[in-house]
Formats: sequence, C-alpha cells, structure tokens
Amino acid sequence: MTTYLIREMPEGERPRERLKLRGAAALSDAELVAILLRTGMKGISAVQLGHQILREFRSLEELARAPVEAIAKIKGVGETKAIQLKAAFELARRLSESARGKQQNISSPEDAAAAVREDMRVLDREEFRVLLLNTKNGLIKKCEVSRGSLNASIVEPREVFKDAIAASAASMILVHNHPSGDPTPSSEDIAVTKRLVKAGDLLNIAVLDHIILGHRTTKRDQDFVSLKELGLM
Repeated sequence: MTTYLIREMPEGERPRERLKLRGAAALSDAELVAILLRTGMKGISAVQLGHQILREFRSLEELARAPVEAIAKIKGVGETKAIQLKAAFELARRLSESARGKQQNISSPEDAAAAVREDMRVLDREEFRVLLLNTKNGLIKKCEVSRGSLNASIVEPREVFKDAIAASAASMILVHNHPSGDPTPSSEDIAVTKRLVKAGDLLNIAVLDHIILGHRTTKRDQDFVSLKELGLM
C-alpha cells in the first residue's frame, strides 16, 4: 500500500484542513490523534502514527487509561507527544464533568455509575471512593478514600465516614473500579461492603449501594454492577 506524509496529501485530505472545512466530527480517531501529535517520524505521517497508536492500545478508552510512559514508548511518539495526548483526554474528562453539572440526583445504580464513570474508567489501578448524598439523594460531593486493592486494612470505616460526617451527609454510595474490566465482586468486596453497612448503621449514615466499575464487552451490556441489585448487601 502506498503511504504519504501529510505534506504530500492533497490539501483537502489533510486532517487540519478537513477539520476547518467539515468540522471535527468528520475526522476519524486516527486523524484527531494526528492533529494532537502534529508530526510523525521519518517515512511515517502523523496520521499513520495515529493508527499505530490506536492499534497498540486497541481503543480510545484504553489509550486514555494508559500512563504517559507506556504511550511514550511507541516509536515516533516520545514523552512530549504522550503528554499532549494525556492533556487532551483530561480536558475531555473535565468537559464531561462540567456538562453533567455539580448538583445531581442519584436515584439508581445507573445514576451512581454515571457520576463517576468519566473520573474512574481510565484509572490503571483500583481506587475506592464514596458519593455523599443529602436527604433528597442529591449529590453533595465525591470523595476519594483509598488507592490499591480493596481490603479491610486499606478501607477503614473512619476514613470512609469522616467526610460524610463533616458534610452532614444523610447517606452514601460506595464505588470502586476493577482495572481488569470485570466488575464481578470478589469475596473481599462483599466483606468490606457489609462491614461498612454496619458502621453506617451505627453512625446513622445509610450505605445505599456499592458500585463496581469495569468495562463493557460484547457479552456484558453494562460496565458496572450494583451489589444491592445482586442481593449482596
């Protein structure tokens, strides 16, 4: 297959020119990545390098999850281009967060998952967070509790509930992610949940649910599970 550098392409086919003429939505993922990269390498255009990056990480979501070091290792990318890509993904996440608004009502597991999905789906390790709710199930704030595999030694009730007490929260929803993509709860997940439910009862702060985030697949319609819906709390 014949390959061309961007400067050798007809002007109307170059990514930047196409974006100006047709809008960003008309460009492929690789072309948008190419604009962020700005340049390719000897014999390979930025568009071709964009295709290579997407093949390496299989999807935009996996690319967004990847650390700078992993992206920079791809031949022709390097640290500067990798940082540019990570900055673009972070801006997209913040835009999505802003569009959802600061005051949300959390009335279902779907609402809870939506409240944290953009923040947590690109994480490359487990993080445990809580959603603090008022008496009308309005979201007061989201709090990070711990990082690392979920176990009783890391997730201490005093750490989980200190922000809830300070914010006078009426209830909370527990959330953590499985970087493997499979949201199936482990025995440790279930044990920690039950322990925190009991602690919440003592403090009069109801633990309404525990959401575990993973990834959608062709065999799994949702990218999360609710321990409440599974009857595990």
